[in-house]
Amino acid sequence: KEKRKMSGQQMTSPELNSVHSVKILLCYILEKLDRPVTEEQLRLISEDSGVINYFYYSDALTELAENGSVINENGSITLTEKGRLGSEYFNRYIPLVFRKKLLRSAFGFFIREQNEQMCSCDVNKLSDGCKVTFKLSDGSRELINMDFFAPDMSQGELIAEKIKSNPSGAYKKILGYLLDNSEEEPDVEKYL
Repeated sequence: KEKRKMSGQQMTSPELNSVHSVKILLCYILEKLDRPVTEEQLRLISEDSGVINYFYYSDALTELAENGSVINENGSITLTEKGRLGSEYFNRYIPLVFRKKLLRSAFGFFIREQNEQMCSCDVNKLSDGCKVTFKLSDGSRELINMDFFAPDMSQGELIAEKIKSNPSGAYKKILGYLLDNSEEEPDVEKYL
């Protein structure tokens, strides 16, 4: 358990400690996502949130399938009407902090997944540094294909990491810079 100091007292951070609570939370996140989710995606989202223990997750998912709250077909999990109604009625019994953490985890997961599909960013060693290649597509066409030079691998990897964290934002900033760029005025003052 994580402990925090508050006003001179130690406070234990809350954690979900029942399969029933996890079942409600899983139905809640499936309702908010409103799309089929693979079993692997749901597991990774749950683990990343830090609020769902793997063993509770596994038991809860099994019980949800057995009671008809979710359908698990070929590894794809879909919330049924029963699960949706259960989520709507019972989600208020789960503290908001857990719901927020799980939502952040889920939305962050799908943003990262989308970024990985749209973007490739490779770092290749050169004799005098490295080359970072950034490619971004919208699914039907390549939006950008650009190389950057970095003096060493650590800086190249940092550039790649920053691009991968928000490839659309990097593209917009590059495009914005190019559109705002203007011809440089010569500095004649230093020659006078």
